[in-house]
Amino acid sequence: MNILISNDDGILSNGIRALIEALSPYHDVYVVAPDRERSAAGHSLTLHSPLRVEEIDPKYGAKRCWMTTGTPGDCVKLAVNAILDKNEKPDLVITGINHGPNLGSDILYSGTVSCAMEGAMMGIPSIATSLASLRNNYEDFSFASAFIAELVNRIKTYKIPPKTILNVNIPGLEKEDIAGIAITELGSRMFTDDYEKRIDPRGKVYYWMAGELINEPINASTDIAAVRNNKISITPVTYEMTRTNIMEELKENLCKENVCTWF
Repeated sequence: MNILISNDDGILSNGIRALIEALSPYHDVYVVAPDRERSAAGHSLTLHSPLRVEEIDPKYGAKRCWMTTGTPGDCVKLAVNAILDKNEKPDLVITGINHGPNLGSDILYSGTVSCAMEGAMMGIPSIATSLASLRNNYEDFSFASAFIAELVNRIKTYKIPPKTILNVNIPGLEKEDIAGIAITELGSRMFTDDYEKRIDPRGKVYYWMAGELINEPINASTDIAAVRNNKISITPVTYEMTRTNIMEELKENLCKENVCTWF
């Protein structure tokens, strides 16, 4: 299988290295990733400046590797439409492994998730992967990468639906401490939107985001609850955002008797 790997932590991150090393013995792995960290870039694309792309020596068992000045979304779009040869086109896109969780509505800001969404938008089955550890010094991706390799094995016969990705969050724990796997829905928010007002040495005001963890019922069917219960969370996420179930209600309110010319 041809697998395209990208991320938002940059091509030199330990998470992408672990992912490549886990998958390359069994698959043809191609890597197109940012040349530096682009965390929380969301689903942004570069429109007003040129994208620099450099092929570098293959790393960690990958077939070929490129780094680019673009965003995570740019990486997948570039790879599929401009960089990879026809015989290198991906059967699967995997992004990560992100250092830190991508849970709940916070995925809207995630470069890792957006990178996978770009693959889904082009009709390619895609998986976003994250190590759900809030400890900055925790960087053991060995279990997470082995789990993703086995997940790829197990979904060979399962067709991820169109316009959908699997968002996988693996607790930053030892294997024996993982309590299982949960198929989940997205939670609400992981953190509050709090900002701490500070004064710099020159007397200028600045703000530092200082959100606190939000509690969620321990038995909730969400990704946040699953990870807090030491479970691996797998959430099917779609970019199909139309609320079709309220369209008729909205039409009745705004276009009474089928007349929508009140402007």
